[in-house]
Amino acid sequence: MNDVAELTERIWRSDAASMLGALSRRLGDFDRAEEALSEAIAEALKRWPGEGVPSSPTGWLVTTGWRKAIDRLRRDVVGQEKAVRAAAEPPPEPGSDDRLAMIFACCHPDLPEPAQVALTLYAAGGLTTAEIAAAFLVPVPTMSQRLSRAKRLLRERGIGFEPPRSHEYADRLPAVLSVVYLVFNEGYLSSGDSAQRQELAREGVELARQLADSLPREPEVAGLAALLELQHARVAARFDAQGRIVVLEQQDRRLWDGPTIQRAVLRLREAVRLGQPGPYQTRAGIAAMHAVARSFAETDWVGVRAMYDRLYALDPSPVVLLNRAVATRYAIGPAPALGEVDALEDQLSSYHLWHAARADLLAALDRTDEALTSAKRALELASNPAERELMARRVADLAG
Repeated sequence: MNDVAELTERIWRSDAASMLGALSRRLGDFDRAEEALSEAIAEALKRWPGEGVPSSPTGWLVTTGWRKAIDRLRRDVVGQEKAVRAAAEPPPEPGSDDRLAMIFACCHPDLPEPAQVALTLYAAGGLTTAEIAAAFLVPVPTMSQRLSRAKRLLRERGIGFEPPRSHEYADRLPAVLSVVYLVFNEGYLSSGDSAQRQELAREGVELARQLADSLPREPEVAGLAALLELQHARVAARFDAQGRIVVLEQQDRRLWDGPTIQRAVLRLREAVRLGQPGPYQTRAGIAAMHAVARSFAETDWVGVRAMYDRLYALDPSPVVLLNRAVATRYAIGPAPALGEVDALEDQLSSYHLWHAARADLLAALDRTDEALTSAKRALELASNPAERELMARRVADLAG
């Protein structure tokens, strides 16, 4: 029984989006699809231990869920006519199009961003309500209400479960990629009480991979997948045994996941060959330059700085210029880098990493008192516990 329960859980994690997408598309109702699939999983837990696992567990679950849905429609006076029509159709066969349709439905721009994120994790990522609640540090009833509202909005606004048509991708894809990136970043360095939430970061990587598999001709999707893979490949080296941040310069690169880095670099190269540059590909290119360098000192900082110039042309953000200034320090020197950072004061003076970068540059120029002032301000503004601990260490070093 335990083996079957573990199997159904793995299937749900990997194929929730395609199964729910297939049933939702045919039923036109996410709630009915979810209910039918839940009953199918309960049926599997009863039957598979004795009868054996079918050759296509996912197909079995969708077929059983389809039949359960028809039975419910027959018992529903309003749904009887729909049941007759549905019974005449063969059970749906879940596929990549259904997974894609579900992810796009969850990230529909008509839904508020918190609902998009929660629904994506639930319906496309296969997380339970309790797991999503724990990840975002909210009570289970609160997350349950959030999910219920999101599903109700899908129904009330008539958001369908068909894959977007080719001309719709330009409008819809950025929101999808933004949600997946947000999921990953929330896990990579949490905004809550814990330093990181690896389960969220893993879900972000997996969602990006699923999208890349479903949309092989969309280079920005591949760029996002490569970016998240490259960042997640360093997870074992980013924190020490006490949960403290280890900065890139001090990370043990032997702990990095080499095979994942190689696959991500290959994915990125194939995306770049399509000749449609974008910000995710460019960010992935920067991450790749760090990932393939044998050491911090051997990083191609001139190349990294040039990549930030490309990124700024695509995404003119002051944070991009701040990161470029960090590259300037190692490509040219701390004095010109400090000039670049100071030029961003009006835009980033309330951003803790602006003060942190300024503290590092002032310290490199032996302007210790000013560096200490900037480090203290970075500590005041930082919210993540690991970042606060890092800045507290920096303040102590400068004060000592």
